[in-house]
Amino acid sequence: MALLDAPLRTRWMVTAFTLIALWGCALSISRYSIPEEMEEGSFVANLATDLGLDARTLTQREAKLDFVNSKNYLDIKKDTGELVIREKIDRESICTSKTTACFLKMDVILENPIRIFNIELEIMDINDNEPVFRRKTMNLDITEATPPGERFSLTNAVDADVGANSVKTYTLSESKFFNIDIQTGSDGSKYVDLVLNGKLDREAQAVHNLILTAVDGGVPPRSGTASIIINVLDINDNAPLFSQPVYTVNVSENSAAGTVVMVLNATDLDEGTNAELLYSYTLYTSEKTQEIFTLDQHTGEIKVKGVIDFEESQSFEMHIQAQDRGTNPLSGHCKVMVYVNDLNDNYPEVTIKSVKNAVSEDTPIGTLIAVITVRDQDSGDNGVVELSLSQQETLPLTLNKTSEGFYELLVSKPLDREIISKYELILMVTDKGNPPLSENETIILDILDINDNAPTFPQPFYTIHVVENNVPGLY
Repeated sequence: MALLDAPLRTRWMVTAFTLIALWGCALSISRYSIPEEMEEGSFVANLATDLGLDARTLTQREAKLDFVNSKNYLDIKKDTGELVIREKIDRESICTSKTTACFLKMDVILENPIRIFNIELEIMDINDNEPVFRRKTMNLDITEATPPGERFSLTNAVDADVGANSVKTYTLSESKFFNIDIQTGSDGSKYVDLVLNGKLDREAQAVHNLILTAVDGGVPPRSGTASIIINVLDINDNAPLFSQPVYTVNVSENSAAGTVVMVLNATDLDEGTNAELLYSYTLYTSEKTQEIFTLDQHTGEIKVKGVIDFEESQSFEMHIQAQDRGTNPLSGHCKVMVYVNDLNDNYPEVTIKSVKNAVSEDTPIGTLIAVITVRDQDSGDNGVVELSLSQQETLPLTLNKTSEGFYELLVSKPLDREIISKYELILMVTDKGNPPLSENETIILDILDINDNAPTFPQPFYTIHVVENNVPGLY
């Protein structure tokens, strides 16, 4: 705070009312009021005038201040008799209690003759402290079954200032589920409760983050904030749910025991034991089906257990439930249709997606000639296919598998039309069935000529004998 001008000093300073002078060893009581945090050197009072002393004698009489139970916050200018601030005064460090009145007591002592004046300096509070929450983060666990109107106590804020500068009110960040109710204690302190005013749904919002703000009554006001984290606790209010009511899956006959047919995965929006699921067949699933397939109660995995014979049964029907482990368990249901595929009865297919039927003989190595796809409608080994190029070891071309079912036919060696001008490429696709089935496709690739050979004579030189005097044009 800057040095106060005369009108402001007059407003802040109240000079005391009684002055009892006793000569020899006299006692006088004076009272003053100043705001805290005044700058060093700020004027407080003119003691010489207030105490009826001659300022010119203060040095000679060794005027000094003797503080009672406190530091030397003030000093006397002996040439003028002014009482001034020696060190900034923090009211909150002097008076730690929340009482409104805060005094510094000191004695003004003069020698020759000795006189003692008792000074009481009231330190007035200014709004130099913001409200502070004792807990910056408050965590609350509230079950989603809690009815609206339920109240929850929150940690209040404290303000080192007093009176109007202390905590005046609280505000809460916007929420459609919560508001606050402010209470006033017998000592004037403000307390706040969090009030639930809506129905919570953990599945819609599991965590609510709010900001509580405490505002004091100073001018201008100061504020402090704390975070409120509300964790919504689950109740078993959601039944397990399958992604679809009916699942369809194919399985090959004679599949080995342990073959995974499919894995069911029901979901439960609850958490904890309310979301832990157990899978089981219902009474609508035939005993024969249960002898052929096993169902893992924990994972929902369906595996082959018995022998699957296409000629005996072409399909199986399973009715399955998923039940949670809540106190009052809830369940969901689905149906699984398993269709049996016959043995290897589909030929693999090879398809040429893109092809160059002619390339020049100077085509660079790595040039793409064709894109080929292969597939087999069977499953398991019956549907696993391999593509090969007939006589590949003698050809300047190679097959490169780019991804499952996709191949590239590439130039792998230099081409020379003068050696071979056309290639008949046979692509063969074979599955791994027993017995295997195969199919093939043929690509005709013409090699185009480029001018890469100079003309040549049969022999490097010729000798010709000509008779003189021949007629022009004669051979």
